[in-house]
Amino acid sequence: MHRYGGRMADPKKNPETRNLDARSLRGLAHPLRMQLLDALRRFGPATASQLGDRLGESSGATSYHLRQLAAHGFVEDDPERGKGRERWWRAVHQGTRTDENLLYDPDPAVRGAVNTLIHLQADAHTRELSTFLGTFHDVPEEWRGASNISDWSLHLTPELAREMNEKLEAIVESYKAAVPGNLAPGERPYRIHLHAFPRTDEENSK
Repeated sequence: MHRYGGRMADPKKNPETRNLDARSLRGLAHPLRMQLLDALRRFGPATASQLGDRLGESSGATSYHLRQLAAHGFVEDDPERGKGRERWWRAVHQGTRTDENLLYDPDPAVRGAVNTLIHLQADAHTRELSTFLGTFHDVPEEWRGASNISDWSLHLTPELAREMNEKLEAIVESYKAAVPGNLAPGERPYRIHLHAFPRTDEENSK
């Protein structure tokens, strides 16, 4: 889970979310590192070799980028599994949040890293949605009716837009809190994307 914008998470109230600063942002804004972190969050601890097989990468590449993620505090050794020859890794947090103020950082490298991170996130959302649509008829019927692809066009002020986004996030978080660590009967992993942005095309900017 990667979030961009909005209020920063309170580490005491939400220790599962990592707030990105300029340094950690540059450590994460890389395609393979984001894939590695997402894989560890979704599927649990793994070795560099296992992650390489899952992502179609060499163990040398995954091992290098895992060490970079560890240097920036995104992953760590899994002490319960790291007793053999292979090193096991696990995600430190289940989500990250990018402060919108980093877009205005005086360092162009930081602004570029934010831009890279946002585009990588958008690309990942597109792939996930395309995969779902491509396998739609393989999904159980009850889950087809429980999916949603909708869009709305509103007229809002920045203040109302922020208020709406905060309310939407609160609703999603309330359902997340109700889900136990292990899947209960009838449950399955469920993905939610939220894209909300001002229109900038000519017909709506007048």
